[in-house]
Amino acid sequence: MTPNPPVNPGPSAEPSEPPFLSLHTTVVLLTSLVIGLVAGALTALADAPVAGAVLAGLTASGSAVPVLRSLIGPPR
Repeated sequence: MTPNPPVNPGPSAEPSEPPFLSLHTTVVLLTSLVIGLVAGALTALADAPVAGAVLAGLTASGSAVPVLRSLIGPPR
């Protein structure tokens, strides 16, 4: 005797809540974060003061957002 497979409850009657951030926004922000971290780390490795490295990372991250937004198109 084989056990019965689990029953799929199917779609619920309640409409699903939309995600907090879209996939496009998440990819752009995470890529921008990585760019900022790399720029800040490279600046810190170049014997710059910590405040200068932080400012370089923030500047790189902030300026990368509009560029990435235009390069990475929204899903179709």
